[in-house]
This record gives sequence, C-alpha cells and structure tokens, in this order.
Amino acid sequence: MEFTITLLIAAISAGTPLLLAALGGILSERAGIIHLGTEGIMLMGAVLSCMTYITTQSLGLALLSALLGTALLGGLHALLTVTLHANQTVSGLAITLFGTGLSAYLGKKFSGQPIPGSVPKLDLPWLEAVPFAGRLLAHQDWIVWFSLVLVVALHTLIYRTSWGLHLRAVGDSPGTADVMGIPVALFRYTYVVLGSMLMGLAGSYLILAYSPSWTEGMTAGRGWIAVALIIFARWNPVRALFAAYLFGGLDALGFRIQLLGTPIPSYFLKMMPYLITIGVLMYVGWKTRSKPSGGPEALGLPYLREQRH
Repeated sequence: MEFTITLLIAAISAGTPLLLAALGGILSERAGIIHLGTEGIMLMGAVLSCMTYITTQSLGLALLSALLGTALLGGLHALLTVTLHANQTVSGLAITLFGTGLSAYLGKKFSGQPIPGSVPKLDLPWLEAVPFAGRLLAHQDWIVWFSLVLVVALHTLIYRTSWGLHLRAVGDSPGTADVMGIPVALFRYTYVVLGSMLMGLAGSYLILAYSPSWTEGMTAGRGWIAVALIIFARWNPVRALFAAYLFGGLDALGFRIQLLGTPIPSYFLKMMPYLITIGVLMYVGWKTRSKPSGGPEALGLPYLREQRH
C-alpha cells in the first residue's frame, strides 16, 4: 500500500506538466488552431524560468517571465495561422524548432546550475483524514492544485457556459460563428495565446518542481506526448487529467523499477511510457474508428471571411 501511495504521488508530480501542456493544446485546438509548438514552448518556459530565477532570486518573476515569453510565441503562432493563413502544422513545427534552438542558446550559461528554490507546497494536514486521496493531495505544491482547479474550470467553461459554446462554434464552424457575430479571429488569438502560456507554465513546472536545473532538451519529448494526450482525451479536460497522470505513473514506475536493481536495461524502462502511450493511442483509434473523433470539425482549416458559406 505504501508503495502504491508513493507511486501515485510521483505520478501526480510527473503528470502535472503534461496536464498543463495538454490543457493548453485543448484550448488552442478547441478554437480550431492546431498547436504543434508544445515542445519548443515548454523548453522556452523552462529556460526563461531558470534564467530569471537564478538572476533575480524571485519565483514570481521567474513564472512571469515564462508566461510572457511563451505568450509572445503563442502570438507569433496565431499571427501566422489566423492572420496570414499559414499552414498550421508547419507553423507549429517551426515554433518547436525555434523554441528548441533558442532555449539551448539561452541556457548555455545556466546549464547545470541549481535554481535557488522550488514551488512552495500547500500543506493541508486536515486533508489526510480523507481516505486514500487525502494522502495523495495533502502535501502537493500549489501548481498541482492550480492544475486541478483549472481542469474543473475549463470543463465548465467549454461545456457549461456561453463562452464555451462560442469557442466550440469557432472550432467547429467559424463561418457560422462569424454570422452569429462571434469575433472568430479574436477568439483564436486569445485561446492560442492562453494555451501557449499554459504550455510555458508546464515548462516552468518541470524546472521549478520536477528537475531543478536547466539541461538542454530537458522536456525529453513531453511536448509531443502532450499533443498525443489531447487526441487520447478527445479534447476533454477531465479525460486529459487521467491521461496525463497515467503517463506520469508509467514514468515514475520505470524509475522505481530501476531503483530495485532490475536487470532490464534502463533505456528500455525509459522508453516504456512512450511505447505504452503509442499502444494506447492505437487501441483507442481502433476502438473508435467508426465514431466521430470528438475533435473540432474545422481544426486545421484557415478561415477566410470572403469564403464564408
């Protein structure tokens, strides 16, 4: 039982950056914009947090710099795809390549330097009285709690409010949304930028709570896993929560198996979460092959008002 509790706590920690990145992708793609820049934006969020925290010794400024920097990258992606009607897949890949290269350059000076602190934990001893779940959540940091609240907030926003109805309309049929008076371009800009900021926060969390020093390419493909989780979760925030924690649990399990001195090569154990993710996606795709994907119908399609119909 103790091993299970420890593993689940580690799963929450490892899954939180994936959850934040996936929620950011859901916001962007619900507005109809494919966002494949997740990996590069997470790396920029991580390196900006590291640089600012080491330089200023301020956690607040570290988070703010990551949010502002990644908001600019999100704005660039929105400019290319919404205003200039560039191919959304190509634009997202360009953002990833740009973010990966720029983060490596900016982080050279800070590589290997420990950051001066971490995200504060919210100690809630009264929560320990709650069976099972209490021990998992009683001593988590505030970004974990923020991500949990965010899941509920986004689920409510998307499925229970007029703003969410407008968002889904923009993603499903921007022409119809435009006729209804919904500002399609403004919605797409807003949600792409907000989604990018969540991806940047995911990168910040990696370095502020999970791996407390900058290493080039430290996301190790987590951005691409977050993209896959969006599809696995069928663009639903609550499903994204469980999908992210599942991957986080597999990642934590592989690390703990190594500690037990197993003869299984460590490289294979590190591959295990990614292989299982691919397997799960293949299974879900096969099971739902005759059903609607659940994704926005206009995802990836540029909207030209003069072609409205």
